Parts: sequence; C-alpha cells; structure tokens
Amino acid sequence: MIDFISRLFNKDTSSKDVARERLRLVLIHDRSTVSPELIGALKADLIEVIQQYMDIDVESLIVNLENDDDTMALIANIPVRSLKRAI
Repeated sequence: MIDFISRLFNKDTSSKDVARERLRLVLIHDRSTVSPELIGALKADLIEVIQQYMDIDVESLIVNLENDDDTMALIANIPVRSLKRAI
C-alpha cells in the first residue's frame, strides 16, 4: 500500500502505471466479496476499541482488505498520538 501511495505521488510515474495500480486495487476489492458497509462497520469498531487504549488520529486511519490467491489480509494503518496510561 505504501508502495502504491509513493508511486501515485512520484513525478516519474506515468499515468498508465497509476491507472494500472488503481485498477488492481479495484479488482482486489471486487473479488473480496466484502461490502463497503462491512468495511465501514469494521473501521468504526476498530476505532472504538483502540481508543480505549490509545489516542489515535482518526482522520488519518486507513483500513483495507487485501486478497492474495486463497488468503485475505486486513491491513490497518493507525497513527497513534499517545498511549493511555489508565484504563
């Protein structure tokens, strides 16, 4: 994912490469059989649980599902501002 973002904003990347990467991400999402509503609910639940233990940057939080042949991975990038000392 970071590779995709760096290629997206890299001046040397052609529009063809950017379009190919975007299409790849769309196809991965389409094949995952996970609805956008489910991703949104999962993201909301993650935020609720993690905020019990950490102060996080909710605006910068990214949650994705990635398929790789027969496996699916949840990729979450959650910027942590600080840890909460008391629960």
